[in-house]
Amino acid sequence: MTILLANAAAILTLMLVVWLISIPLRNVSIVDPVWGLGFVVVAGLTYFLASQNAEVCYLLPLLVTIWGLRLFAYLAWRNWGEGEDKRYAEMREKRPDNFWWISLFMVFLLQGVLMWIISLPLQIGIPQNPGVVNVWTFLGSGLWVLGFFFEVVGDWQMARFKSKPENKGEVLNSGLWRYTRHPNYFGEFCLWWGFWVLSISAGGPYWTVISPIIMSFLLLYVSGVTLLERHMKKDKPKYEEYTRRTNAFFPWFPKSKSAAT
Repeated sequence: MTILLANAAAILTLMLVVWLISIPLRNVSIVDPVWGLGFVVVAGLTYFLASQNAEVCYLLPLLVTIWGLRLFAYLAWRNWGEGEDKRYAEMREKRPDNFWWISLFMVFLLQGVLMWIISLPLQIGIPQNPGVVNVWTFLGSGLWVLGFFFEVVGDWQMARFKSKPENKGEVLNSGLWRYTRHPNYFGEFCLWWGFWVLSISAGGPYWTVISPIIMSFLLLYVSGVTLLERHMKKDKPKYEEYTRRTNAFFPWFPKSKSAAT
């Protein structure tokens, strides 16, 4: 219980600080990079508190830290100087006078609550693993490696594609993007299932499966695939053809032109 409360306080503090910074900047998008950083804080604080009383395995907090810092750095670099994201700009337009206050609840505290719930396998699983190595350890680590590969390579391929002026308005359909329209989201999906498997490897509670289930739902139906594709179809005329040939989420070989029509 101490760890859960300490992490709740840490997340609340982090989100309040970022919210206060966003007000003079008039840019709620700064919350996006903090998503990965928040889980690093949770994993690190959990490991620190748990290791005061017992021997605790460092594998899960280490993998969370590698993933979270990479995601934080990438999103901070990608968003630098870009202005507020369309999602938040639309919300601001609807409530121009009091969005600074509403954003605290609709964006920052909401994400903070989600962060605390999704991180339950970390908060509960890390203290229960003194260093057990079994089949679940290898399965969870394998899922993490697969997810990290798809997320990192997918982000790198997209960043390289967007850096070329001739690709403006075009659709990336090569590399990992040839097999899935969202390799980075698929990678995130694998990562969180890997974190959960690692959390139960030494006897962590199975009910924390709520974490990867919620993350999977968000990626597929809320802030991930569904929301992004709504904008892509408006902004890129060729995206419709791309969707007919390429799987939305789980990687697979693209359909032929005849099969896609």
